[in-house]
Amino acid sequence: MQNLLLQCFFFLLSLSFFSSYAALAFSQYPNREFNEAKNYEGSSDLVDLRYHMGPVLASPMNLYIIWYGHWNPAHQSTIRDFIYSLSSPAPYPSVSDWWRTVRFYTDQTGSNITSNIVLCGESFDSSYSHGSYLSRLAIQSIINTAVTISNHRALPLNPHNGLYLVLTSSDVRVQDFCRAVCGFHYFTFPTIVGVTVPYAWVGYSGSQCPGMCAYPFAWPDYSKTPPPGAGGVGGSNVMRPPNGDAGVDGMISVIAHELAEVSSNPLVNAWYAGEDPTAPTEIADLCMGVYGTGAGGGYVGKVYKGSWGVGYNVNGVKGRKFMIQWVWNPVRRRCFGPNALD
Repeated sequence: MQNLLLQCFFFLLSLSFFSSYAALAFSQYPNREFNEAKNYEGSSDLVDLRYHMGPVLASPMNLYIIWYGHWNPAHQSTIRDFIYSLSSPAPYPSVSDWWRTVRFYTDQTGSNITSNIVLCGESFDSSYSHGSYLSRLAIQSIINTAVTISNHRALPLNPHNGLYLVLTSSDVRVQDFCRAVCGFHYFTFPTIVGVTVPYAWVGYSGSQCPGMCAYPFAWPDYSKTPPPGAGGVGGSNVMRPPNGDAGVDGMISVIAHELAEVSSNPLVNAWYAGEDPTAPTEIADLCMGVYGTGAGGGYVGKVYKGSWGVGYNVNGVKGRKFMIQWVWNPVRRRCFGPNALD
């Protein structure tokens, strides 16, 4: 839960990238030599990921986005295309291929996490109804506002198969954002929203903390060198984002992280490692900073390189390319993504 009470993940590197993106409301074509190496990114017999008998999101998912603040329409379009890519075909390796690893997780009836994710509605809160500084609990109030506004733009309140994604713009500050989290997921309290429904929040970090939450397209101000293998223009610059904006491309990886975890642990009683449900290590937490084969120590791994230093590891709809972190594969018992070399 990106660690829904968060865990800080700092790379052993002057770069120190952190993004235990969540908190309890409370991530080139191979050469032959590399391909033959043994690559077990994140694999460990010590990882004690267990099922705690709670539900997973197995029913077709109705996703509702709440855009809070002032948003660049181009950024919104990029994020929508990523959401569409989760359930739509694209050239291999694709976003939907990446989601197949998430689908390995089941509930106690043996039902897998759904492959059907549909963007069913959007709400636009450009009036900053709850201000420009938000506590974590205020995210639930934003959801309540979106489902109760007295006009035709209200989102449906869907406790059956709804998932609410709150995205805050560059000028909105959220409690612990950039300090301890880049995003988080949890479930709503009936006293605030009326029902219990899973939700996630992710903030746009482009102007606030790209070095913390837009890795590997930015690095902390105190770091004088980019992460190893970043491979920007001329091999000396940071990797360039595939959709032209470090903030939104970094945000998409955080969204992927949170969607994987809220689907496999929506009520904080399903899939996680550790004994403390208030600070669980979830399926994406286990693979922070891993985007390709050989990743580790701040190195993102083997990913594809486009022109002008653009980096990506999966394809999406409309010719889009994205860079999203891997998640823990319970069958292989290691971090895995569709761009893996083995």
